Amino acid sequence: MRIRTPLVAATVASLLLLTACGDDSKPDPMRKDQWALDAMKLPAAWDTSKGDDTVIAVVDSGVATDHPDLKGRIVDGYDFVDGDDDPKDLNGHGTHVSGIAAAHTDNGVGVAGGAPGAKIMPVRVLGANGSGSNGNITKGIVWAADHGADVINLSLGEGVLMTKLLQGGILNQAIQHAHDKGAVVVAAAGNDGADTQPYKVQTPVLVVGASTEKGTAASFSNFGAEQAVSAPGEDILSTLPTYTTKETLKDTSGYGKLSGTSMAAPYVSALAALLHHQGLDPDEIISTVRGTATNPKKNDKLGLGIVDAEAAVKKADKDS
Repeated sequence: MRIRTPLVAATVASLLLLTACGDDSKPDPMRKDQWALDAMKLPAAWDTSKGDDTVIAVVDSGVATDHPDLKGRIVDGYDFVDGDDDPKDLNGHGTHVSGIAAAHTDNGVGVAGGAPGAKIMPVRVLGANGSGSNGNITKGIVWAADHGADVINLSLGEGVLMTKLLQGGILNQAIQHAHDKGAVVVAAAGNDGADTQPYKVQTPVLVVGASTEKGTAASFSNFGAEQAVSAPGEDILSTLPTYTTKETLKDTSGYGKLSGTSMAAPYVSALAALLHHQGLDPDEIISTVRGTATNPKKNDKLGLGIVDAEAAVKKADKDS
């Protein structure tokens, strides 16, 4: 189960004021609380690429598409839970993941996203309680790949859910299909604090564990997946629905902090979007992210290390 931290307090009145005054040239007022952007060196990477015209599919609980920090960044998606074209987030998790990946940046509203030029494709496969069926999750991955997703984010790191999904290798097959269609698949490692290899060795997926602000492995993060990387995943501030959901029972301000590998994965999806915009194919993106991750203390729980966005885009630029 995801580890949660208290929501960041913000009044509805202030949120409405920020919405009315949104400006593409003004800094985001909550940016100072986003330690993860600096830890990944994302602002420095934006000088080279912002992920323009890249579509990140968030295969999750849906997205609050009218959120002031996400509105206008959404492309058409699908709801496999209700079977319609309105993937509204009734849980909150998918909206939080989406803001990490690609919230409006430097618009004078809320927070900054990891890939300021990317778009979000909401694919709802998880219900209001955060659970989903094997079939719907698999269909969601395939649908996203078939409808133009360049990056597919799987923040499905719930232990029981992942165990169910991997029976028979159905998730591995869907990921392979997405890769063959030209999409990079990024998946959360899970939050059981366990040494595990969740995917078949040859599955083309970037597995992501969670790191802390101190640069250590988060205590809840799974580790041990072959060639896994790590990214910030503790006390991560991002967007949340402005209506009541499981994640917003005490605060509907539109912003809050959550912890988990579910939060680490979309930061790597954002970096994948930057590299996609630079012209790299899925295999090159995976190789570049892995090859530039840093782990100076050789901490096995960090895998190959914490991703370095600045180094990754510079390497891509040099190799092009």
